[in-house]
Amino acid sequence: MMLCELLQAAEGVLLQGDIRTEITALCCDSRAAAPGALFVCLPGLHADGHDFAGQAVAAGAAGVVCEHPLPELPAGVPVIQVEHTRRALAKMAVCLYGEPARRMTMIGITGTKGKTTTAHLIAAVLQAAGRKAGLIGTNGARWPGHQVPLDHTTPESCDLQRLLRRMADDGCDACVMEVSSLGLKMDRVTGIFYDIGVFTNLSPDHIGPGEHASFAEYRAWKSVLFRRCAVGILNADDPHTGAVLDQHSCRVVTYGIGCPADWRAEAPFTLLRQPGLLGVEFTAAGPDGRPRGYRLPMPGRFSVYNALAALAVAGVLGLPDQAVHEGLTRAAVRGRVEPVPLDAPFTVVLDYAHNAAAAESLLHTLRDYHPARLVVLFGCGGGRSRLRRTGMGEICARLADFCILTEDNSRGEPLADILADIRAGMQRGNPATPYVEIPDRRQALYYALDHAEPGEIVAVIGKGHETTLQRGGETLPFDERKIIATYMKQKKP
Repeated sequence: MMLCELLQAAEGVLLQGDIRTEITALCCDSRAAAPGALFVCLPGLHADGHDFAGQAVAAGAAGVVCEHPLPELPAGVPVIQVEHTRRALAKMAVCLYGEPARRMTMIGITGTKGKTTTAHLIAAVLQAAGRKAGLIGTNGARWPGHQVPLDHTTPESCDLQRLLRRMADDGCDACVMEVSSLGLKMDRVTGIFYDIGVFTNLSPDHIGPGEHASFAEYRAWKSVLFRRCAVGILNADDPHTGAVLDQHSCRVVTYGIGCPADWRAEAPFTLLRQPGLLGVEFTAAGPDGRPRGYRLPMPGRFSVYNALAALAVAGVLGLPDQAVHEGLTRAAVRGRVEPVPLDAPFTVVLDYAHNAAAAESLLHTLRDYHPARLVVLFGCGGGRSRLRRTGMGEICARLADFCILTEDNSRGEPLADILADIRAGMQRGNPATPYVEIPDRRQALYYALDHAEPGEIVAVIGKGHETTLQRGGETLPFDERKIIATYMKQKKP
């Protein structure tokens, strides 16, 4: 594509260079710059892309998009100046990759908790109905025959549009994706109009430097999705749903438990606990009012909420009820209340819960299964808000019978400082809750397995689907499923 076409999409001004330059790719990381690529300078919290424009050109970049002039660049290099490079990047990506979202049914999911599970449930139902669906979110991007790791829940716009192009070219007729508040704020999804937008729930998260200035701003960015979709499916039980619908332009469909809603489940639910399985059976009715029974291989009340969102999506798309049942029954989500298959009289579950709200929801759910003892192994990430650490400590001390404190992506921050914040939160939650502190996470897992008793549930939280551990500036291989399975096999003799 010629630069003049991208210039028009970006609504920019050509400062220098040939407008007829051929552009074959977009990038915002100078390390990815290559001949034919247009490098876009994105300002960030710790670094500014404008400072790396020279490196991108030296690597062969065909041109640069910036917010202010860069006189140090060679005179022959095309340079486009725009008001907002992030927005321009998104618009150019849509143009360069030929608006791939228009070729698929686009389903976007936002909220604090449940996005990943809800996305997987919807994708499973679509596939059971014979649709070829792509999936983009925290667990990466995938579609039939492909699996791509991602650095962000919602990828940068150039990466996102390239993924959508690949999905569409491979025959996908639907894409289910998590739409984070930061993805909306940072223009990663600008240029995409969703057929369906889904709201799960809202609680304080991602508030701090480089994220959101306040909870009000966090909520406001979530609401943007419902001005960019045709149908909005929202949790009627969440107290923030009204605010999320502020200025909405979509048709609204609701779901809930025991309250007036278009899709409604009735409590109580039947809880299922078997070796390697924590599940739930429930009854729900749609707009026709006819109750139907459903089964999920995932536990608890919050799983029912996620399933209701999937039911509502299926209803809007007119998918057959048999496909809905099949999809929900077979769905599995890596790292989301995931039981580890073990030949043992206790249960180990892995979960991504890494803030107070997610931990509270998870531990309440596991309590409903009446374990002999509920043990939680957790830590908190370095370089993140201290409130997240104290909040995690408070919730775990209040809801668990025993806590194992350890590392969780400490990055470059001293682990002792992180653990001190967690202990302060535990004092606030329940100072009587017993705990042990084992800084090395592998040794902490071994301790948990060595001391687990019959009937207990051991919740290993914070990493979920992740298979690496960030410590001291290094990223180390660390797959908790494999570590647990290997250790239990060694213990068995």
